[in-house]
Amino acid sequence: MPRSIRLGLISEGTNTWPLYVAQARRLFDARGLDLDITVTGSSVAQQEGLLNGRFDIGFQQPDHIVRAVEHGSDIFIFMPHGHAPEVTLVGVPGLSGIRDLRGRVIAVDGARTGFALLLRRLLCEHGLSDADVTLAEVGGSQERFDAMTSGAATACLLNAPFDAKLVENGYLSLARMAEAFPTYPGSVMAARRRWAEGQEELLIAFIRAYEDAYDWLRDPQNRADALAVLPERLAIAPRAATGALAKYAQRPKPRIRAEGLAQVIDLVWSADGFTHDRGRPDKYMDLSYMERALAASANG
Repeated sequence: MPRSIRLGLISEGTNTWPLYVAQARRLFDARGLDLDITVTGSSVAQQEGLLNGRFDIGFQQPDHIVRAVEHGSDIFIFMPHGHAPEVTLVGVPGLSGIRDLRGRVIAVDGARTGFALLLRRLLCEHGLSDADVTLAEVGGSQERFDAMTSGAATACLLNAPFDAKLVENGYLSLARMAEAFPTYPGSVMAARRRWAEGQEELLIAFIRAYEDAYDWLRDPQNRADALAVLPERLAIAPRAATGALAKYAQRPKPRIRAEGLAQVIDLVWSADGFTHDRGRPDKYMDLSYMERALAASANG
């Protein structure tokens, strides 16, 4: 009988393409897993679900993990999920640059979490303080997209393909966070340490299935089939899907390093006003499960 894993996502996008592949190709089934996926549309709801045991695994930004651990949680990063950081600051037509956001509403998931921490630093570099803008917490990518198209927000951070959809319709790409912060880590996969210790075989099977999907997605022989998988989950233009797939093929898999996580730790300490000593990266991250999974796959 398949063993169940409950996965919590904040939102969907091309960065969850391997997940769609693993489902479509029944790669989780092949590892004896039954994946139950919930899209919360909110980082707060997703985090709460992971902390209280509603979810076994969550995909989120690494600052969420650092902050939760500092508040007593036992969650940890076991694997990188996304490249750093694949989001775009999109603005309405007519803006001449980031400075024009003074006095405007910017839609974010959480005002003091996730990529909003980088957004605040970016705004500061362009002469804008927290008091100069309104950061409106509206939820995940779809909710932020809707806030832009309804006129409720002047700008927002969006991941693919939502950013490309707006730009194609005349909205402005004000900044790409991967270019502004090239060494900052992207999204991560996290679990509770107690759950992982008790379900080590399950977690390693999940990692192996996800890695199988990532490898399949990067194989040029699977290009046509891969492009057929995405529209079933996302309303995405063929050109945008082709471009996203090319990125998967061209770039190495996501990685997370101690020095990158140290940047996250510094941002959290600054944003939250912590006064105690900063934690070391290994306080929040244990990649040994991923290493064992990769070793098992290499050995067949």
